[in-house]
Amino acid sequence: MAARLLTARTLRDAIAQRTRHALQCGALQPIETTLTHIDDGGMRFAVREVSSLARKEAARHAHAPSQGALKTPTPPRRNPFLPYDDDLCVGDLSATHVALLNKYNVLDEHLLIVTRHFVPQEALLDHADFAALFVVLRGYAALGFYNGGPEAGASQPHKHLQAVPLPLDGAGASVPIETLLDAVAPHSGRVPGLPFAHAFARLDLASNAAEEAEDQKAHRALDAYRALLHAAGVGIVDVDGVPHQHTPYNLLVTRRWMLVVPRETERVAGISVNALGFAGSLFVRDAAQRETLARIGPMTALARVAKSDAPPASAHA
Repeated sequence: MAARLLTARTLRDAIAQRTRHALQCGALQPIETTLTHIDDGGMRFAVREVSSLARKEAARHAHAPSQGALKTPTPPRRNPFLPYDDDLCVGDLSATHVALLNKYNVLDEHLLIVTRHFVPQEALLDHADFAALFVVLRGYAALGFYNGGPEAGASQPHKHLQAVPLPLDGAGASVPIETLLDAVAPHSGRVPGLPFAHAFARLDLASNAAEEAEDQKAHRALDAYRALLHAAGVGIVDVDGVPHQHTPYNLLVTRRWMLVVPRETERVAGISVNALGFAGSLFVRDAAQRETLARIGPMTALARVAKSDAPPASAHA
């Protein structure tokens, strides 16, 4: 299938058409969840119980060799993006990125923004990544996010951003963390109430003013991102001439703000946390994990998987 070039104007209809097709042919396999809420730290967290997580975990353990077994070489894991499934392809976002439906989606219209050629997930985002992301963010109200490495919740080593439509949960703020953002002082780079290392910046990328080209908006977003990485203590290392992250991290982006959180580990009490956790959306595999999360407290759980809090340097978008 020859993918068509997407624009902000055509994106939503293209997603709807491809979703209908992918559901009909079985390429898209939505996952049903049970949604509950936990209030903690000034936020109403959306907690979704996803039974498929338990099945995936059981399958992973079933295929793992026992400690006493003779280990055999593990075959390389297939890259689902090379080649990608045509039935899940919404279209081209640019010459460098394609938009794919998330095959096992929990949230409707969950998009993967994938580099056309292999780039490591630990490579820093660049102008082309932000240009592709902002085609999506201009196309509909969405939250963009990035899981920088396995410790930050990345399940694939091939570079991909993601976007989910807003609101994340109809029971509260469009993005739960936004209930804390009004208290951010101008140019502070800090969100009061977040008990872990982070860096925050306000953006003004929603304007369609002709005087600022979309290319310039992508450059401004890239500059803000680089400043936040520095402010949050996410170091940069050179790998074969390409800048890579020194520290795993999560990134959240809307047209109005950006947040970077450096990570320490991927799980707390067996519960996996990716970037959406810091937006206020968490996933558990069963009722027992939900009870564990309620006992720990979602905000404390986030603090345990993130780097410990330390005053970052000032960052200005």
